Amino acid sequence: MPQSAAELFTLKGKTALVTGGAQGLGRMIAEGLISAGARVYITSRKPEICETAAAELAQLGDCRALPGDAGDPEGMRNIAQRFRDAEGGPLHLLVNNAGKTWGAPIESFPDKAWMSVMGVNVQGPFTAVQALLPELTMGGSSADPSRVINIGSVAGIRTTPLQAYSYGASKAALHFLTKQLANDLVARHITVNAIAPGYFPTSMTAHLKDDPDAGLEKQVPMRRLGTPEDITGAIIFLASRAGAYVTGAVLPVDGGIVGAS
Repeated sequence: MPQSAAELFTLKGKTALVTGGAQGLGRMIAEGLISAGARVYITSRKPEICETAAAELAQLGDCRALPGDAGDPEGMRNIAQRFRDAEGGPLHLLVNNAGKTWGAPIESFPDKAWMSVMGVNVQGPFTAVQALLPELTMGGSSADPSRVINIGSVAGIRTTPLQAYSYGASKAALHFLTKQLANDLVARHITVNAIAPGYFPTSMTAHLKDDPDAGLEKQVPMRRLGTPEDITGAIIFLASRAGAYVTGAVLPVDGGIVGAS
C-alpha cells in the first residue's frame, strides 16, 4: 500500500548528527530534523554555545550536544567516539554542515586561507563519514538507506563576486566528493547527496546583507533570501523515505541562482 505524505516525510525513530548544528544554517537544519521526529546530536567548537543551543532545541524534541571541532580530523574522530559511547547504536543521518570561508582580493589572498578552508570543508566531511561508517552501515537497509547530506554551496557550481577563492574551490571539491562517496557506499545501503544553498541569513552572509552595494536579493531570481523552511524542506526530503532512491545528487536550494539566471 502506498505511504501517506506524512509517512513519506517523517523521521520518527531516526538518529541524526549535524556538524556545526548550534548556529546559522546548521541550527535551522537541526530544528527541522527535530520537528520531523528525529533524535538529533549537534556539534560546535564552542562547548557553551553547543550546550545552550541543544538545551533550547530540546524544547522541540530530543536534541543532544556533542561539543568538538568537526573540522579537525582528531576532533571529528573524538566526536564520533563520544556519539558511539552515548548512542551505542546506528546513525541514520549525518549532515556535514560545519564549514569555513575566507574572502580577500586576489592580490592579498593569504596562503593560510587554503589549507584551513579545504581542511574544514573537504577533509572534515570525509573524516566524519569515515569515522562514523560503522554506525551508518548499521543504520541502513536496501529499502531505507542511511543518509549522508553534505552542505555545499552555489559558489561551488558557478562563479560569484565574493572573491572567496578557497571557499568556492572547496565546495566544488565537496560536490565531487559527494558523488565519489555515493558510488563507493551504495552497496552498504548508504546514500550520499549534497545541498548547494544560495544566500541565507547567517553569519557567513551578515557582512554582505548589511552592505548596500552587495544587493544580495538582487542576485537571486526569486528576489529574496532563503528561509529556514527552504533548507529544512530539502533536508527532510533527502533524509526521509521520500528521498530514499536519490544518491549522488547536488541539489541547489538557491532561489534560482544556478538554474534560472
